[in-house]
Amino acid sequence: QVQLVESGGGLVQAGGSLRLSCAASGNIFTINAMGWYRQAPGKQRELVAAITGGGSTNYADSVKGRFTISRGNARNTVDLQMNSLKPEDTAVYYCYARLLRTGLAAFGDYWGQGTQVTVSS
Repeated sequence: QVQLVESGGGLVQAGGSLRLSCAASGNIFTINAMGWYRQAPGKQRELVAAITGGGSTNYADSVKGRFTISRGNARNTVDLQMNSLKPEDTAVYYCYARLLRTGLAAFGDYWGQGTQVTVSS
């Protein structure tokens, strides 16, 4: 069994900052990539940022220059530093991981329960 647990969401004024963290635990053999998606009311879930095991990163155009994804200090963790937040960043943010569970032959995608980020104008 695999669990992804997020922390760090909340309410912030426009221009402020928040830091999200995600920890993956369970019978994990290796992680190929971790990242963050978000879903605003009435919109589709979209990729915010991702980082591979080799350290390559990918960002949505809307967050480039404002958000930074990094691997956490602990194993199987990922952080998202969000600066210069805008009201349009308001959404539920979901951590995800593409990983291989011990004893299985194929990678799978796993998701956290989501954390609310609200940016007031």
